[in-house]
Amino acid sequence: MDIRKTLLWAIFTISALLLFNAWQEQTGQGSLFSKSAAPVKEQVAATDNGAKDLPKPSGSTLIAPAQPSTPKTGELLTLKNDLLELEVDTLGGVVSKARLLKHLEEDKSPVLLFDRSNDRQYFARTGLVSGSGAELPNHTQIFTATKNQANNSITLVAEKNGVRLEKTYTLSNGSYVVEAKHNIKNISAQNLDATLYAELVRDGGKPSFKGKVEESSFYSTFTGPAVYTDAEKFHKINFSDIEKGKSKVPSTQPAGETAWVAMVQHYFVSAWVPPATYSKDLYVEKLDKNQFRVGVKSKLDALSIGQEKVETFKLFVGPQEERVLENVAPGLELVKDYGWLTILAKPIFWLLEKIHALVNNWGWAIILLTVFIKLVFFPLSAASYKSMARMKEVQPRLLEMKERYKGEPQKLNQAMMEMYRKEKINPLGGCFPVLIQIPVFIALYWVLLASVEMRAAPWLGWIQDLSKPDTLFGVWFGAPIGLLPILMAISMFVQTKLNPTPPDPVQAKLMMLMPIVFSFMFFFFPAGLVLYWVVNNILSIAQQWQINKIYGGSKAA
Repeated sequence: MDIRKTLLWAIFTISALLLFNAWQEQTGQGSLFSKSAAPVKEQVAATDNGAKDLPKPSGSTLIAPAQPSTPKTGELLTLKNDLLELEVDTLGGVVSKARLLKHLEEDKSPVLLFDRSNDRQYFARTGLVSGSGAELPNHTQIFTATKNQANNSITLVAEKNGVRLEKTYTLSNGSYVVEAKHNIKNISAQNLDATLYAELVRDGGKPSFKGKVEESSFYSTFTGPAVYTDAEKFHKINFSDIEKGKSKVPSTQPAGETAWVAMVQHYFVSAWVPPATYSKDLYVEKLDKNQFRVGVKSKLDALSIGQEKVETFKLFVGPQEERVLENVAPGLELVKDYGWLTILAKPIFWLLEKIHALVNNWGWAIILLTVFIKLVFFPLSAASYKSMARMKEVQPRLLEMKERYKGEPQKLNQAMMEMYRKEKINPLGGCFPVLIQIPVFIALYWVLLASVEMRAAPWLGWIQDLSKPDTLFGVWFGAPIGLLPILMAISMFVQTKLNPTPPDPVQAKLMMLMPIVFSFMFFFFPAGLVLYWVVNNILSIAQQWQINKIYGGSKAA
């Protein structure tokens, strides 16, 4: 069987399976390729783990002794600015809830990034552990809280075994960064050997809203811990690797080196950025059923009797906006992950931002960027379309040869090569220019998929959120039906008609079916991505039609 026929059948079959699988998942019937995930409510571990979830002190294998039973929550205090609303629990001084006031869900409520409830587990906490095994103030104990309205801060105080820990969370207007100042005082009768830790705890589920996972079956984004060091740079860690004990984190980072830990999900991130004063150990662990943590700990210099130290961490809780992240910590902007095409994606996003600054609409910015990229690649595209036009011209001769040398593939190939030589046609000439452009278009795809700027961004008319599928005609049988994917199918059909018809009738039929199959797939894609493809296809059609017209006219003359 012809290899092209085999490939086309494979693409068609896989596309059909993916489409059916997407419908299965959208309608709650589970995936064809994996076991259905249990409801989040059943997967999330209990929050009251006692001392077993205390990190080990730096440079020690000791684990803190068992703690007395404590309530699951204490008093909740609110800390708020124009961007963030936080809830701080007096039990452990845990930042248990975080609402992003400028980023809204479908019901116009703020995005709830941190949530410590029966349904979700995602929060930030800090504390002290001792190398001697002595119990110190940590996230398992009740703190006394005081709120300062003047500087928008909450101070929490706890004492244990002669150690006083005072932590102050301060939130400034216009910032997603929470300043977490830790004042540690040794009021015991002996020197203090302590390790200060800061960690993020999260369940292993994908981001969801009211129980519905906010991700298409046709694309996947990363959810899980990430770490950064000066030496090893940005490193993502899968929950599955932690589960299997295969996760690796960089070794101890010396004083003066940058290091941070984060929890990443589509569009949003939280991160602890420690001071560079001390050496740092990074860690990732599974805590309980479907509960994981990533943290950073620093062993403090020994505190003599009566001595105190102040260490300030930064807690970032917010969207993956590159310009914002760059100002928080070196390398933090890398959580907006473009994969191996970052070198192309970053300048593309920079240009998209510049265009948006002029037109003040992300939809029109996408259109203008697509036009610009099309103009840059015009010479390559023209070469490709000219090659396809030449192939279309000799199509009747190819069909005649196939009939003449039926059952003689060797003679057929020789005759075809001779014709290509005489006509000065490269049968692959239409492929090479396209291959060169593919990395750019893939990079643009990831830019549009990863950019939180697309979330809830309107274009015009019925498109009020470029990050959501087009649903102009509603949802049928679990599938969103929109105008843009239909236009995508029409444009693909027109492009297919402009290309040379495959000599094999089966191939020709499959080529005509592909626009329909892929348009169904695009029903599930964000509108911003489909808009880019529609515009790109329309421009390609115009260019290809013009080249075909010019070439055909010149030949006829």
